[in-house]
Amino acid sequence: MPVMRTLLLVYSEILWFYVVVARLSQKGPATLAFVSIKSRNIAGATGDCTHNWILEFPLLGFHSALTLDPLIGAISAGNTVVIKPSELAPACSSLLCRTIPCYLDSEAIKIIEGSPRVGRIIMSAAAKHLTPVTLELGGKCPVILDSFSDSDFKVAVKRIASGKWGSCAGQACIGIDYLLVQQKFASLLVESLKSCVKRFYGENMEKLQNICRIVNKQHFDRICKFLEEPGVAASIVYGGSINRETLMIEPTILLDPPLDSQIMTEEIFGPLLPIITLDDIEESIDFINARPKPLTIYAFTKNGKLKEQILQETSSGSVVINDTLIQFVCDGLPFGGVGASGFGRYHGKYSFDTFSHEKPVMHRTFFLELEARHPPWNEFKMDFIRLAYKFDYIGLLFLLLGLRRMFTPNRSC
Repeated sequence: MPVMRTLLLVYSEILWFYVVVARLSQKGPATLAFVSIKSRNIAGATGDCTHNWILEFPLLGFHSALTLDPLIGAISAGNTVVIKPSELAPACSSLLCRTIPCYLDSEAIKIIEGSPRVGRIIMSAAAKHLTPVTLELGGKCPVILDSFSDSDFKVAVKRIASGKWGSCAGQACIGIDYLLVQQKFASLLVESLKSCVKRFYGENMEKLQNICRIVNKQHFDRICKFLEEPGVAASIVYGGSINRETLMIEPTILLDPPLDSQIMTEEIFGPLLPIITLDDIEESIDFINARPKPLTIYAFTKNGKLKEQILQETSSGSVVINDTLIQFVCDGLPFGGVGASGFGRYHGKYSFDTFSHEKPVMHRTFFLELEARHPPWNEFKMDFIRLAYKFDYIGLLFLLLGLRRMFTPNRSC
C-alpha cells in the first residue's frame, strides 16, 4: 500500500504538469498607462538546478515521493538536476539509482550517492554559483486539540492516531510531534488513543502490525535515549516497549513529560507522542510561539475565534484544520517550511515557480513618444513627471490641455 500511494502521488504530479505546463510558461499581458506596449512573462529555467535532497525517510512511500515530486517540477521548468538520495534509506536510494537512468535522460538528470558530507559540498557549490536553494527541514509539528462532541472527538482521535503512527511510525517531516490539550480532557484523550492504537496497530510488541520499524540502529538508539531520561520514563502512560533486534518501538504515549527534556526540545521523528496539558486551549498559541517555527500546525477545533488566532498569531509552514497529513497530497497547496522548518516551497505549480525564473518581456511601438521623459528639462516636463509619479491622471489631462495653471497658482508644489 505505501508503494501504491507513492505511485499515485507521482503519477498525479506528472499528469498535472503534462496538462498545465504550457500555460505556466506563458503568462498574461501587463499594461502601462499612456504608453503603447505589448508585454508578457516567459518562464525559463533558473540554470543548472542542483537538487540536493538529504532526506531521512525510511520507506519507499515518503522517501521517493519527496524526491520525485520536486524533480518533476524542476524538469518541467527546463533544468538539469542532480539528485542526492538519503544514505539513511539505502534500499530506496538503490531503487532510484537503478530506475531513473532507464527512463530519463542521464545527461540532464544525475544521481549521486554519498554521505551528508557530499550534501555539504553540493550546498557550497550552489552558494559559489549563486544557485537558489529550497530547504525542507521538518521540525516539531504540534496538534492543538479543542473540545468536541463525542462523535467528533472520536473522529479527531482516529485522525491523530493514524497521522502519528501510520506515517512510517512517526518518521515523517510532517508527522505529529506532540499534542496540546486542556487538562480536563487529558484522561479521556489518553484512553481513546490507547483504544485506537490497539485497534490499528496491535495490543503489544508481539502483535504489532501496520507499523514500520525504525530506519536504522542510529535512529533507534536516539529515540530510545529520549525514554531513558527519568522524568520522561515516569510520564509514559502507554507503550514504551522496544525490540533492538527488529528495531521496533511500540507506539508510546507520554503525559506531561518535562518541557526541558530532549523529547520536548528535539524533533522526535519516531513513534513517541508527548501530550502536554494546558489550563486553557488558547495557551497553545504562546506555547507554540515560544519554540522554533514548525513545518505544520494541526488544529482540531470548531471555534472560529481560535482558528483565526492560530492563523494570525502563529508562524508555520502550513496549517491544517481538523485533519492530519493530507495537505501533502493537495496539488493546489505549496509544501514548504518557514524559519527553522525550512524555506522555499514546491508542489504542483509551486514547484514550477521555484525551479524557474519568470522573465518579463516588453515590446514598444514607435507611436506616441512622451517627450517629457527626455531632457532638456523645463517646468512643463517637471510638472508632468511629478503628476505621473502621483498617478494624478486628471492633473496630467489638465496639464496637456494647458489648463493646469488655472488650478495650481503656487508652482512650488
